[in-house]
Amino acid sequence: MLLTGPTLALRPPEPEDAAALFALGRDPEVTRWFSWGPYAAIEQPRAWIAEQEARREAGEGLALAIVHREAGLVGITELSEWSLRDRRAVVGTWFARRWWGTGLNAEAKRLVALLAFDICGLERLGAYADVANARSHAALAKAGFSPEGVLRAFHRHGERHKDVAVFSLLRGEWTHPVAATLDGEVPAAFRLLPRCV
Repeated sequence: MLLTGPTLALRPPEPEDAAALFALGRDPEVTRWFSWGPYAAIEQPRAWIAEQEARREAGEGLALAIVHREAGLVGITELSEWSLRDRRAVVGTWFARRWWGTGLNAEAKRLVALLAFDICGLERLGAYADVANARSHAALAKAGFSPEGVLRAFHRHGERHKDVAVFSLLRGEWTHPVAATLDGEVPAAFRLLPRCV
């Protein structure tokens, strides 16, 4: 599948993306809030890419490369924690530091919301952010997500459990449509909802 917007396109990651992904994910500032990273060897993004087909087939997660029409791969976004019964998922997104503050995150979130709500028929899109990650909180608010509270000791980083702030965007609250075209189909495991195309 390829979901193309004004500046960005979302597609499943491919083996050829490993070098670019390694370059993006080896920056410790980029991975500062993550439970992984920074990348230390190209084998790490290669292994992650290799895992994604099985995760898609199992309906566990839909990781997508964020591709800029001129600059190529600039980040990753993923819909995870799918609940087909409840019609909800959680989105997580990260970009190379060069693209912070450029507005690309806003377009990526609009594309993900279009995918979640209009293509897959979800009713709720959630997001998590470290309680101290003010940049992420601001970006989610700008994209229309509402804060819901804090989950204590929710996310494990090495041997530490960290608190996370929870955000959500509901279908009826989504007011940031984006012009986009979908080529191909959403993977089969995510076409089980009645509104999926």
